[in-house]
Amino acid sequence: MATKAQIEKSNKKPKYQTRLVRRCWRCGRKHGYMRDFGLCRICFRELASQGGIPGVRKSSW
Repeated sequence: MATKAQIEKSNKKPKYQTRLVRRCWRCGRKHGYMRDFGLCRICFRELASQGGIPGVRKSSW
């Protein structure tokens, strides 16, 4: 989990656009981030398993 200082730093407008850091809104993680949902892979899996994300189901074949 990211510290408050890291989250605040990533919320600031960067000097250059390429320095933009996207973080999970739930835990603050920056790696494994999915733009479509605004979540990291871990939080996405937790919410999808609980049915917290509409339209997302666990696949089986």
